[in-house]
Amino acid sequence: MISMSNKIKVIPCSGMGKVLGLVSREVALKVANELCAHQSENMCLAFVSTDGEASGKLIKGKKCITIDGCPKMCAAKNVANVGGIVKEEYRVIDAFRKHKGAKAGTATELTEEGWEIVDEIADELAKKVKELSKEGN
Repeated sequence: MISMSNKIKVIPCSGMGKVLGLVSREVALKVANELCAHQSENMCLAFVSTDGEASGKLIKGKKCITIDGCPKMCAAKNVANVGGIVKEEYRVIDAFRKHKGAKAGTATELTEEGWEIVDEIADELAKKVKELSKEGN
């Protein structure tokens, strides 16, 4: 098992009020809590963004995967600003391009179709976590 400090950090955007944000958060939870619990952990973007000193100690020089809902890439930018090594910048909006017309749900609740998209993205990012874990520090 990888020590807590060497786990891959999986950091979703906040995306409050948008289904893309909810998808990003659910993907991050599925990857870190179910698919790759021994190799990854979640970090809250608000913590990363507002408490630079404390979050910097946990993230600086560590491998990170960011999951952003939209093209603004807030998670990727904030993680890089505190010294995290962003190994993968994932944009949920890109996954939705593969699912034209998908009715994924609302900002507070996903539909069955939304959960299928979460599963698809989570499976893809779990492979990336496993690949990054094999690289070592």
